[in-house]
Amino acid sequence: MSLGLIALRPARQDDAMALALIHEEAWRGTYRGILGGVELERMISRRGPRWWRTALSRGVRIQMLEVAGTPAGYATYGRSRMRELPFEGEIYELYIRPDHQGLGFGTELFHATRRALDRAYLSGLAVRVLSDNAEAVRFYRQRGGQALMNTREQIASSTLELTIFGWFADTPQ
Repeated sequence: MSLGLIALRPARQDDAMALALIHEEAWRGTYRGILGGVELERMISRRGPRWWRTALSRGVRIQMLEVAGTPAGYATYGRSRMRELPFEGEIYELYIRPDHQGLGFGTELFHATRRALDRAYLSGLAVRVLSDNAEAVRFYRQRGGQALMNTREQIASSTLELTIFGWFADTPQ
């Protein structure tokens, strides 16, 4: 879908380099101070272009955001991995390049990804967010997400708290 300046579309194999760069910039901007520096760099280095090409060839669903023809964000999504919750869909990741944050592009990407989940007949939505990521927590609350529970996850050598947000199928978009 194109909205003039903004284009939202499924990612393609030739997006692998752009996905790796968005991931790198967004993770450095988001997780510096939450994850240790060496751990963060190690996790970023695992997600190079080859990782993204493999993910795409395996059918990982990725929604791509372009602003004025420049890749600016992505969301990965699919069937919820949290079977104990009453949500069929999940946004696994939603990242916007730091220089494009705070301009409404994340909201556009979020809504486009919700629509893609609806088209895949996956009703309801769950999102897991690092609780220390105040911007992401605020983002999902402002989009109507209900904080349902907190859990902990081992990420690299750190145990971090996650907040799980949910949107029931009848939650307005």
